[in-house]
Amino acid sequence: MIAWLSVIGIGADGLVSLGPMARARLAGAALVVGGARHLALLGDHPAERWAWASPLADTVAALEARRGTPVAVLASGDPMWFGIGAALVERFPGEVEVLPVPGAFSLAAAVLGWPLAEVQCLTVHGRPLSVVLRHLAPAARLLVLAEGPETACALCRLLTEVGWGDSHVSVLEHLGADMVRLEGTAAHWPHGPTRALATIAVVARPDPGTPCYSRVPGLPDDAFEHDGMLTKQAVRAATLAALAPQPGERLWDVGAGSGSIAIEWLRAVPRTSAIAIERDEGRLARLTANAQRLGTPEITAVHGAAPAVLAGLAPPDAIFIGGGLSTAGVWDACWRALRAGGRLVANAVTLEGEAVLAAAARAPGAELVRLQVQRAVPVGPHLGWRPAMPVTQIRLVKP
Repeated sequence: MIAWLSVIGIGADGLVSLGPMARARLAGAALVVGGARHLALLGDHPAERWAWASPLADTVAALEARRGTPVAVLASGDPMWFGIGAALVERFPGEVEVLPVPGAFSLAAAVLGWPLAEVQCLTVHGRPLSVVLRHLAPAARLLVLAEGPETACALCRLLTEVGWGDSHVSVLEHLGADMVRLEGTAAHWPHGPTRALATIAVVARPDPGTPCYSRVPGLPDDAFEHDGMLTKQAVRAATLAALAPQPGERLWDVGAGSGSIAIEWLRAVPRTSAIAIERDEGRLARLTANAQRLGTPEITAVHGAAPAVLAGLAPPDAIFIGGGLSTAGVWDACWRALRAGGRLVANAVTLEGEAVLAAAARAPGAELVRLQVQRAVPVGPHLGWRPAMPVTQIRLVKP
């Protein structure tokens, strides 16, 4: 049985890039959907034509009424690489046929001689440029789909600002057609605006003295702007291990302070999300700045005090309570909101917080641990141990 909805990838060279099956689906379509550039390729095709609405989801929803009618959706390259194909397959499972051609990532890797499996493929279409920053590592290879003519210049400025101006940048315009290749370093980018269809290749190189942060949880404390309300490095690493992020999961970071737990949750595992709840406006501003600088701009920052502000938030798969633990109702509200099988981790440094954890530790399967960190510091001409405040931590999985 042929699917009624065909998603057809087109190369930069137009309809000549289509194979026989894609040509047949397009010829038999009663409705063709696409951007203005794609629809202009159709010539005298007799089908009805829809240009994408804004928001695009409105057009996707309107396709419900055309179920059973042969519909062709035109997209650039491989529609399953940050393309409309993924959204349509999710909306119409089992009803979509995807017919790709080589996309920008495959074409760019071929031009550059890069093994695609070893490249980080990204897009900044409708996303902040700072999403690139979490993927910076010495010699890392990035391919970035540009949003428009100014993207390459803006990305070079950003890389320079964060200490990665030595990175080598290539811009590949109109891959698969009349390709033009532009070269330079981020700090000395010699080119202006590019053509609209461009893929940016970055070989990441830190400037001398620039810190190179791992994606493994436990960033240095000075990676974050904070006012002292920060889960310190060693305890933070243990906390992320207890939270155990998995792809597709959502975290609530309650009493988030500088946002270090939520930010490291997002950096550690792909396709996660995080809601950071903080009642202090100054801390919330620092949290947002930290998220931008460390490459997690997608964090959802919520201003307000728990438990009242928790109502209506998207349900969590894991919860960390770092602040406000002893506030009446916070523990109970978090436990109710957590899905079955979800993890709840909370840290306490005060007697009041410890009392809450001691009561919660009676639950079956609860694990209560005390974390103690000591650092060697100068004592006259010698070194001695200075202990940090002990942290009591509870780890619970909801039945």
